[in-house]
Amino acid sequence: MKLAIVTAYPPSKVTLTEYAYHLVKSFRQSEKVTELILLCDKTEGEKDIHFTENGCKIIVKECWKFNSYTNIINVTKAINATKPDTILFNLQFMKFGDKKVAAALGLCIPMVCRMKKIPTIVLLHNILEQVDLESAGFTSNKLAQKVYNFIGTTLTKLILKADLVTVTMDKYVTTLKNKYEIDNVKMIPHGTFEIPPNPSQKLPTGPLKVMTFGKFGTYKKVESMIEAVELVRKETGLDLEIVIAGTDNPNVPGYLANAQETYKHVPQLTFTGYVEEVEVESIFTESAVVVFPYTSTTGSSGVLHQAGSYGRAVVMPNLGDLTTLIEDEGYRGEFFEPESVESLAKAIKAIVTNDAYRIELGETNYKAATAYPMQRITDIYLDEFFKIIERKK
Repeated sequence: MKLAIVTAYPPSKVTLTEYAYHLVKSFRQSEKVTELILLCDKTEGEKDIHFTENGCKIIVKECWKFNSYTNIINVTKAINATKPDTILFNLQFMKFGDKKVAAALGLCIPMVCRMKKIPTIVLLHNILEQVDLESAGFTSNKLAQKVYNFIGTTLTKLILKADLVTVTMDKYVTTLKNKYEIDNVKMIPHGTFEIPPNPSQKLPTGPLKVMTFGKFGTYKKVESMIEAVELVRKETGLDLEIVIAGTDNPNVPGYLANAQETYKHVPQLTFTGYVEEVEVESIFTESAVVVFPYTSTTGSSGVLHQAGSYGRAVVMPNLGDLTTLIEDEGYRGEFFEPESVESLAKAIKAIVTNDAYRIELGETNYKAATAYPMQRITDIYLDEFFKIIERKK
């Protein structure tokens, strides 16, 4: 199979790049894939396709830009030139831009592929019906929210023109089927990127690291975490380091720089900036606890699966999607009430003051992560492609 993947890809700073990296890493090792075509965004740096494992040939076609109005034309041209047998889209609603028209035009591309009779699957990481638009940083204006919902419904109808739309949570399947009265939606789990054998629960000497990882500024905010750790320091006298690993959300440039300036008086506060793929493992394994300082959620959490794969204890907000994910996939963590620094401090304290509990949570999360390795996930996608090909025959 000659498989094309439409996605942002490292070193791109557009969302879902890390997921794309691990999709490619896994797909290329399958005997069913003879060639991988990356239809990805244009970046200044070279695309990270230099894997150590053997695998199939990879062709990189940089054919779209964030917020470009010509993406639909350029991606279609790249498809015509490369002639893939199948196409997988790695998407969320703001994938092609944060401007409404640019985003909408990009999300029409799966429908174009369906019209060209190319077997097409869209992996949709979030659905607008389950997003709190205000908390997620879209808009607080009620009229604007109605407009966003109308646009979201229209775009979802376009996306559903693909042969198959996959989501990472069962409740998304139920929502889409009930609202749009369709049956081409399926849940395929998010999957776990890397699963090192039996990660050690032993921490490096020095301060206990309380870490958060991601793109910050919209519904992921670091202020509450910094203030919560300061409370825990005051109450326990523990030597704690705060690690903010990641970058600004593209919609909120300068957010982390402002936070760094605001909290420059706080000791042992580290902002790592962009974390290269080779540095991800050490960021997680050196941490005593991984915190999710979210005020909302927009889908399944890749960071939770990473934390699990490295056997880390987690602190999570008591929010719908994350709570559901933990119940469905067997993860465990300490919960806190969003917007409450005191509640977050209590959750962090419960783990950093009880080493046996920290280890228990980490081992449970590792067990949950091993249930869905990325190779298993990509095999499911390949099976679905072959089913579509058979139906088209």
